[in-house]
Amino acid sequence: MSRFGTEITSEDIVDTLSFFDSWEDRYKYIIDLGRELPELDAAQRTEENLVRGCQSQVWLVSRRDGDKLYFDADSDAFIVKGLLAVVLAAYNGKDAASIREFDIEGYFSDLNLLKHLSVTRGNGLRAMVQRIQASAAA
Repeated sequence: MSRFGTEITSEDIVDTLSFFDSWEDRYKYIIDLGRELPELDAAQRTEENLVRGCQSQVWLVSRRDGDKLYFDADSDAFIVKGLLAVVLAAYNGKDAASIREFDIEGYFSDLNLLKHLSVTRGNGLRAMVQRIQASAAA
């Protein structure tokens, strides 16, 4: 199970990224976060779990435990795995109402993230978020 959202929170990531002066160092940190994501089992890398709108291949699996939602995610690109970790830190282990109410645009703004990503990466990031929010709405 991923530590993101439970042990590593969105606040932790905002705080840590604020220590880095250069975006090169921030990218390295985000890639390192991605390395901490457990790989998805090959059986979960299905068409159904594929997130549409991402430049790279991204798989996202959700499950409920009581009123909490948990997400497992993986990608074939290192930076995207890091971005998945950033997103999971915000949403993993939360109830549906908390997921719907979380200010993801404010979070991305605090990270100063979107202006440092290509348009297609930014769109992919939003596609990941939409998939998680759809799981919370279901």
